Amino acid sequence: MNLKIRTEFGDDHEAIQLVHEQAFGGLAEAKLVAALRAGGYITVSLVATLNDNVVGHILFSPVMIRSAVGSIEILSLAPLAVLPEFQRQGIGTALVKMGIEACKATRYSSIVVLGDPAYYTQFGFSPALACSLKSPFGDSDSWMAMELFPGALSGIAGSVVYPPPFKVFE
Repeated sequence: MNLKIRTEFGDDHEAIQLVHEQAFGGLAEAKLVAALRAGGYITVSLVATLNDNVVGHILFSPVMIRSAVGSIEILSLAPLAVLPEFQRQGIGTALVKMGIEACKATRYSSIVVLGDPAYYTQFGFSPALACSLKSPFGDSDSWMAMELFPGALSGIAGSVVYPPPFKVFE
């Protein structure tokens, strides 16, 4: 497998849309990516390519923790998608690992994600780290956070506010 992970280019947008449509079986996530891009809400956007064809995509965008003492901006991982015929081959894992590394080079201290705990905990996401962060999508073990440096979320509590394009999922 000749897998490469790289930052998305402008001419990847159509392929990224197709990846999300096929991976999720609908238009919602593809529209979310387009709206986040149009609104300038993208911090990290990576594609996985096989033989120069886009087969996967991951996106990180800023979200706000609103607390009693102020607001803190962190990142959200959403969405992650791999074409169905390439799933369960390590492509999503490679995207998450490279995405987290790219996020470490930003000014942000933490990442939140709503997803399968069995999958995301392997990268360091934890439901316990997110327990003091109220999700607009409901609270469960699927709501997780990770610190990009130790103690980044220590003593932080509040409601996580996503950019406007996410409103369709609340």
